[in-house]
Amino acid sequence: MRPESPVCPSLVAWGNAWLAGHVGLDEAADHVEATGGPAVAGDVPLRKYLANLRADGLQELRLALPAPGDPLGLSGPAPFNSAAVDAGEAAIAVLEDRNLGLVPTPDLRGSSYVGVRLEVHDSGPVRHDLPTLSEAERELSEAMRSATEALSSVEGPMQARPSDVERRGGELAPGYPARAHRVSALATRLAGVLRLADERGLTSGQVAARAAALRELDRAVRRALVAAHHAIFEPLRN
Repeated sequence: MRPESPVCPSLVAWGNAWLAGHVGLDEAADHVEATGGPAVAGDVPLRKYLANLRADGLQELRLALPAPGDPLGLSGPAPFNSAAVDAGEAAIAVLEDRNLGLVPTPDLRGSSYVGVRLEVHDSGPVRHDLPTLSEAERELSEAMRSATEALSSVEGPMQARPSDVERRGGELAPGYPARAHRVSALATRLAGVLRLADERGLTSGQVAARAAALRELDRAVRRALVAAHHAIFEPLRN
């Protein structure tokens, strides 16, 4: 996961809040661009692109946070999956008659311009095997407990605690249920812990023990963030 540049989580959270009528288009686009800089989809500015998608029947935005071997939120085709895994994130625009995958890449136009270009791909159907918010929260709690037990027996450099890590990204928009805000905030702090984890000073056995625990925690964090970002529409699906 690339939480240092959480463009797609921001796009999904604020785009869905806009679609649900909780914020305006300008406010949604401003929040997305505050995350990664000016954004374009193809060559179309983000505001215009989102407006065009809505005119074409945009129903919702879905989040994918894949990792190698774990295509979380992806359903193909292969070019989109590959680009999303390389980026560590993607957004899926669900329209009435098709789905489009949006993958962020740096948009560098000279020494003083830094923004985001969303590459547009064809996307497969919406995945229906993703966790609900309650399922993801339970998995995250279990992974935290297992990781704590595994890491407590591994001597090595002191790691930051969730409360010590500054949040970056993962914040949801107005209109999301309180539980989704809570799960997203916790998962984002844990993502910060995962970023800070290093393996200096450990034996090969200790490295293996910690790597397994952190791998499971990373999976739970990504699943929790995906579930939280989809929760604004979850009551409509139940």
